[in-house]
Amino acid sequence: MSQFWTITRREFAGYFSTPLAFVFIVVFLLANGLATFYLGAWFEMGQADLTSFFMFHPWLYLFFLPAISMRLWAEERRNGSIELLLTLPVPLSAIVLGKYFAALAFSALALALTFPVWISVNFLGNPDNGVILASYLGSLMLAGGYLAIGSCLSALTRNQVIAFVISVVACFLFTVSGAPLVLDIFRSWAPQVLTDTLASFSLLTHFRAITGGVIDLRDLVFFVTLIGVFLVATMIIVDMKKGEGA
Repeated sequence: MSQFWTITRREFAGYFSTPLAFVFIVVFLLANGLATFYLGAWFEMGQADLTSFFMFHPWLYLFFLPAISMRLWAEERRNGSIELLLTLPVPLSAIVLGKYFAALAFSALALALTFPVWISVNFLGNPDNGVILASYLGSLMLAGGYLAIGSCLSALTRNQVIAFVISVVACFLFTVSGAPLVLDIFRSWAPQVLTDTLASFSLLTHFRAITGGVIDLRDLVFFVTLIGVFLVATMIIVDMKKGEGA
């Protein structure tokens, strides 16, 4: 555990070694605000809730989180530091988990800085704060899922741009897999069990269930399982490619 926390602290501090982290947070907060107040018409709705705030998170995360995850392993392989990292007397699992949780902590910090919206809705009305807390939890779980997918795909290449693009595509497919437009394509020829299985992989479906104020164990298990599978896949890929160098 001490090795895990050491890696996590090192990676988290690395985000703030350049102004890029601050630029990312500012742009993320601006995009969140624009989506909420303009696209979501929060004031015009006249309701004391944050539905229009959370409804855009999957689509914002679709681009912002792959931008974080693309550097997790692709950058290490590009500059050759992955060889030095993997020769340290630290288990591979501690390195993978440390880098992942540092990225998740950075994403959680960006999400936490949206708290003025929560304060505003409580000032203007009497919202159900239990639903808002559940929505924040769902948003963090969704971010964790995207980062796990991005971490795995970042380990496949040394090019950050390629890692970003394939992560966006993969996250998009996981997001819309439960959409009627996608399911209608399969319903015409696939058995019902296949269609239901495809729908169950939709990140958007599970996220919306949590933001509705119902924290179902099945939704939590889905996110935890998804994250666990992709982190294990990351360990396997990194171990396979550790001899390739830069």
